[in-house]
Amino acid sequence: MTAEHVICMAIYILAAFIMFVIGIAQVKSREPVGFYSGEKPPEAGELTDVHAWNVKHGRMWIAYGAFILLFCFPSVWAMDSGLCRFFIIGGPLLPLVLMVCYHRRLLAVYRRNGRE
Repeated sequence: MTAEHVICMAIYILAAFIMFVIGIAQVKSREPVGFYSGEKPPEAGELTDVHAWNVKHGRMWIAYGAFILLFCFPSVWAMDSGLCRFFIIGGPLLPLVLMVCYHRRLLAVYRRNGRE
């Protein structure tokens, strides 16, 4: 294993750790959490269940961290091949698209529709 491989693995592990910390902080939060996309998090009165909202968002970030860790090993393995770009660019970006879709679904499920 070369120095490049070790550095790549360290970066993946650090990124995964950051995602785990975000996820754990969101699960433990008492205030509604945001998606970190620039939008403001909803107010507590706008949601039907703040705890479920926070737990599902937190689990989403923890799953993203796990996905990054899973992609760490094939990325390092494929570093010297043509698959490297797929693993390094596509690996972390594909789940982000899925996370945005999941966040929108959670908005539809947990946001009060104003009829109350």
